[in-house]
Amino acid sequence: MSEKYVRFEHQGREHLGVLRSSGEVAVIEGALFADKRLTGDHVALSNVRLLSPIVAPRIFGIGANYHAAIKQLNGTVPERPLVFTKPSTAVIGPDADIIYPRGSTVVLFEGELAVVIGRQGRHIPKERAIDHIFGYTCGNDLTERMLQLAELKAGSMCVSKGFDSFAPLGPCIATGLDPADVSIVSKVNGEIRQNGHTSDMVFDVPALIAYLSAAITLLPGDVIMTGTPAGFGPVSPGDRIEIELSGIGILSNRVIPE
Repeated sequence: MSEKYVRFEHQGREHLGVLRSSGEVAVIEGALFADKRLTGDHVALSNVRLLSPIVAPRIFGIGANYHAAIKQLNGTVPERPLVFTKPSTAVIGPDADIIYPRGSTVVLFEGELAVVIGRQGRHIPKERAIDHIFGYTCGNDLTERMLQLAELKAGSMCVSKGFDSFAPLGPCIATGLDPADVSIVSKVNGEIRQNGHTSDMVFDVPALIAYLSAAITLLPGDVIMTGTPAGFGPVSPGDRIEIELSGIGILSNRVIPE
């Protein structure tokens, strides 16, 4: 059964819950990736503050993973996934502020499907990859572009992706989706900038899980940000970015200066 799990703050305390179509959140006790149960309590969604659905995850990012985005950069299709990591301190939740770094001149937004691992595994074959997924959320892989270009010349890509607030996630973790059939629409100040679909991926979600787990034990709570469609681009302080994925919802964040 498909569910939408959230982490939220209510009356000064953090909780887990399930979104209901009635506009309420059904409160959960226990661990998201282990034993959990409904408490019977409900809270109006309008009375809570949604948080990042995952606390301090390991984040594996994937570059150049959409054919149309590669064309946007006049690039070449990679022979294997281009993997980078983002620190857990980059994570923020819905409606939290993205901090535009002091001294920066070009910061890019990148709307993405983020995969949340729910079951530990190593050497996971592609045909079993879905068994290790808990669900999916919206992600925004922000990048300090000028630093990224300098890092790439040195053969790395780390700090440019890792600034505090450069990994918004949310608003929920949706279960039961087909990761090959998700639309991604990103807006900046209400204007559509991205209108893509996960069917355009170079390496699909099972292939990414198989590739990563060949070397790294994937753990419950790990997040794989699977790349961005064409249309990604610069944002400025004062902008509001909305990342909408079908079956999940809208991740909205404002950009403010440091």
